[in-house]
Amino acid sequence: MEGRPGTAGGEVATLQREVEGWITTVGVRYFNELTNMAILTEEVGEVARIMARRYGEQSEKESDKGKDLGEELADVLFVALCIANQTNTDLQAAWRKKMEKRTSRDAQRHGQNPKLK
Repeated sequence: MEGRPGTAGGEVATLQREVEGWITTVGVRYFNELTNMAILTEEVGEVARIMARRYGEQSEKESDKGKDLGEELADVLFVALCIANQTNTDLQAAWRKKMEKRTSRDAQRHGQNPKLK
């Protein structure tokens, strides 16, 4: 199912297929699940470092100024997609289910939260 622009109608499934294709043609094989979990943790740490130094209160080092937040987020997404593929997780279905849950749970909650106004 293809979604409207700006929605996740079919994009996640497409990304999972793209990663699978890349792994089988360029990457040779997947790292095992535990290795990918460690790599995911490392990539999330890179995102955290950029966020803390660029948008938080830590000073940004000269060596960090050239770091591309988008590239680091793409690394996180890539490894998450690898893990999903390895564990036979349909992220498209999981995304849809989670968004429905968030929508029904938070439909009134956030709008009525005085801290968010």
